[in-house]
Amino acid sequence: MPLRFPSVAGMFYPADEAECRRQVEDCVRESATLPKLPPIRGGVVPHAGWIFSGYTAGRLYAALAAQEPPQTVVLFGAVHSWGVRGASLYGEGRWRTPLGDISIDDALAQAVLQEGRGLVVNRPEAHATEHSIEVQVPFVQYLFPEASILPISMPPLPEAQRVGRAVARAVKALGRKAVAIGSSDLTHYGPRFGLTPAGVGQRGLEWLRQNDARLLDLVVQMRAEEIVPEAERRLNACGAGAIAAAIAYAAELGATRGVLLHYTNSYEVMPSSPPTDIVGYGAVALV
Repeated sequence: MPLRFPSVAGMFYPADEAECRRQVEDCVRESATLPKLPPIRGGVVPHAGWIFSGYTAGRLYAALAAQEPPQTVVLFGAVHSWGVRGASLYGEGRWRTPLGDISIDDALAQAVLQEGRGLVVNRPEAHATEHSIEVQVPFVQYLFPEASILPISMPPLPEAQRVGRAVARAVKALGRKAVAIGSSDLTHYGPRFGLTPAGVGQRGLEWLRQNDARLLDLVVQMRAEEIVPEAERRLNACGAGAIAAAIAYAAELGATRGVLLHYTNSYEVMPSSPPTDIVGYGAVALV
């Protein structure tokens, strides 16, 4: 049975089991301050190192933990490497993290391949070194120890919405209680990223906030068809395909709106003077 080993443990999040567990607990501790929400069908979370974005991601996971636990968590991931040209799932076996192994929902994977014929392929190698999904898995293991996962790498392609709907139809056909999460950071601003339309400093920081707000407004309104074009024009999401797929999935299962649970950026988390290279992070529940 295939087993995926961690690729970024010890870099993006702790490699030590006790420390990994402690950091997940810290990241979801804000659950008492969250609003009471209708059933969550999907969501969007960031995927940077936990020191920067873990507390933002933790808001969505805490909101999910306040509801009936899912049987399966579908994880649509951003793609940071060359050669992944379409929706690529990891269709069987297990994933290992410092918290142990978690099973792939192989029955759902097969149903997705049937529903998404021509759109989705079983390509485990697409996940070998990708971090966007891996950094989510310990949250799932800690909060939902009985759950399985279905990882799907989703490039920023127009068909992302069709992929999300196909996954939702497969979930309905199997009667699964499943939630889909899109993994994406927001604007990457500064000289390091080749994006400085407002220069550096406070003006650049404000430009980033406004640029991120444009994308988050579309997520909250669940305008899936506009996510990929918006990100292509404004460079305000590195996982636009993952976001669009998660929105389309949630809409297919009855979600009508998004709720912004948290927004921040790397400067607010770890200030420097002046603000230079900055990345935005947001968490949205789709209800």
